[in-house]
Amino acid sequence: MQINISGQHLEVTDALRAYIGEKFKRLENHFDKITNAQVIMKVEKLQQKIEATLHIPKGPKEVVANAEHTDMYAAIDLLADKLDRQLKKHKEKSQSLLQGATGR
Repeated sequence: MQINISGQHLEVTDALRAYIGEKFKRLENHFDKITNAQVIMKVEKLQQKIEATLHIPKGPKEVVANAEHTDMYAAIDLLADKLDRQLKKHKEKSQSLLQGATGR
């Protein structure tokens, strides 16, 4: 999976890149068909905001999630959890459709 990381009003450090890469590797363990990801980090006053768009080949072509926290690392954790839940739901839904189609 290719991860594009950009920052608005903040510098994207190597530590942030490594942390995001580590979290997204966990997502790839649950759903290995992610082609690429676009991550945008923002700072607005005291809030750290992060948004990610994952591109997947089937079903909804994109999985999008947003998170915000006063700490960027905590925001990344929240985002990864949201994406993880969405990917699991998508995977379960696609598996149940396949099982329903073959059972008839």
